[in-house]
Amino acid sequence: MTDVSYVRFQGTVRNEQGAFPGVFGLANRLARAGKLSTEQYRFWRANNDWYDTNYPNPSDVDPFVYDHETNPGAVAWFKSSSLELITRVDGYLELLAAHGVECRRVDSSDPGKIIYEDEYQVVVIPYERHETSVNRRLVSG
Repeated sequence: MTDVSYVRFQGTVRNEQGAFPGVFGLANRLARAGKLSTEQYRFWRANNDWYDTNYPNPSDVDPFVYDHETNPGAVAWFKSSSLELITRVDGYLELLAAHGVECRRVDSSDPGKIIYEDEYQVVVIPYERHETSVNRRLVSG
C-alpha cells in the first residue's frame, strides 16, 4: 500500500470548467458575493493574507499555471508534510459549512501530471483532464 503524499480540500459539485473547486476558491467566491458576516470576513481576509505572506502562490511563479487553455483543469494539492497549511484549513471548512457549502478532503499518492511544485504543494492536471486534453489535440491537430 502506498503512503498518501498529497491532500486536497474541494467542493462536491463541479464548476463550469468541469473541475471540483478548491476550499480557497469556494471561500473566495462567498467573500466576493458579499455573503460573509463581519467575523467570517475578518477570518477569511486574515487567513488568506497569512497564506499569501508565508507560502508561495503558484500563480506568482507561473502566471499560466491555472490558465484553462494551457493547463486545463489544473488544481493545487498540499503535500501531506505541510501540516501547518493543512490544519489551518479547518477554519475555512467551518466557514463553508456555515453557508451550506459541502467540502471534502481527498488524499492521493498520485493526483495527476505535476505542472508546478514547491516545498509545500503541487499543481496538477488530473489524469482524466490530461488525457482528454491530449486526445483533443490529436483529434483537432
